[in-house]
Amino acid sequence: MKGRDVPAKNGVSIARKLKRNKTLLLMLIPSLIMVITFSYIPMAGIVVAFKKYNYQLGIWGSDWVGFDNFRYMILSNKLWPLTRNTLLYNAVFIITGLVSEVGFAIILNELSRKKFKKVAQTMMFMPHFISWVVVATIVLNIFGDHGVLNNILNSLGLESFNIYSKAKEWPVVMVLMKLWKSTGYGTVVYLAAIVGISPEIYEAAKIDGANIWQRITSITIPCLKPTIITMLLLSVGGIFRGDFGMFYQLVGNNQILLETSDILDTFVYRSMMSTSNMGMSAAAGLYQSVLCFITINLVNFSIKKIDPDYALY
Repeated sequence: MKGRDVPAKNGVSIARKLKRNKTLLLMLIPSLIMVITFSYIPMAGIVVAFKKYNYQLGIWGSDWVGFDNFRYMILSNKLWPLTRNTLLYNAVFIITGLVSEVGFAIILNELSRKKFKKVAQTMMFMPHFISWVVVATIVLNIFGDHGVLNNILNSLGLESFNIYSKAKEWPVVMVLMKLWKSTGYGTVVYLAAIVGISPEIYEAAKIDGANIWQRITSITIPCLKPTIITMLLLSVGGIFRGDFGMFYQLVGNNQILLETSDILDTFVYRSMMSTSNMGMSAAAGLYQSVLCFITINLVNFSIKKIDPDYALY
C-alpha cells in the first residue's frame, strides 16, 4: 500500500535497512565514485582495440579495422608462448608467494623476542619499497660481466659466470627476485589475520597438551583458510597480467633472455614503441582482461561448489 515500506525477504523493509546503515553507505560513496570513474567509465576505451587509432581523429573518429589488431598478435607466432610464459610465471609466483608468506607469518608469530621480531619484520618489509630499477641495478652489479661475483671468481682463477647469457636460469632468478621483494608485504596481511585469532583457543590447546606444530596445523592454518582463499582469488584475477616493471627492468631488450622471460606486457610495449600501434596494445590488453575474467569466474565457481562461504560472489 502507498506510504508503506517495501518489505524485504527477511521481513525488514529496504527503506529501514538503508536508514539503519546510512553511515556505512555514506562512507562507501567515495570508493564507489572512484571505482566507477577509474574502472567502469574507461571501459568505453575498449573500442580502440578494434580501430586504427589516429591521434588527430581521436577514439571515436578513428577508422574501424575489426579484428586486424588481434590478427597481428596471432600472426606474430608469439601469442601462445607469451601467454604460456605469463600464465606459468604468475602461477609460480602465486604458489611460492602463498607458501612463503604464510610460512614467515607463522614463524614471526611464534617468535617470543619482541625486538628481534620487529627487526625481522622490518627487514622483510623493506624490499617492497625498493624500485625495480634499483633491483635491476643491484642484480647487474652482482651478476654482470664486471660484477662482484665475476670479480671474486676471476681473483680465484675460476671462469666468469654471466647470467645474462643463460636463458634457462632466468625463471629461477625471476621467482627468487619476486619472493625477495613481495614476501614481506604479504606476510603482514597473514600476520594480521593470525593476531586476530582468539588467544583462548591457543591456551586451551596448550592445556590439552598440544605442541607448537599441532597448534599451527590444527588452529593457525585452519583459521587462516578464509584469508588464504580470498588472497588467492584476488591473485588469480590478474594471472594473465605480468609485473611489467620487474620483467622489463631485469630483462630489458636482451634477445637471449626473451625466449624464457618475455611476457605479454613487455612484448606489447616493445611492439608499440616500434610501430606506434595503440590499437594493437589495446587489443592485447583486452585479450588479457578476457582471460583474467574467465579464470577468476572459473576459480570462484569451483570454490563456490566446494564451500560457498569462501566464494567472492
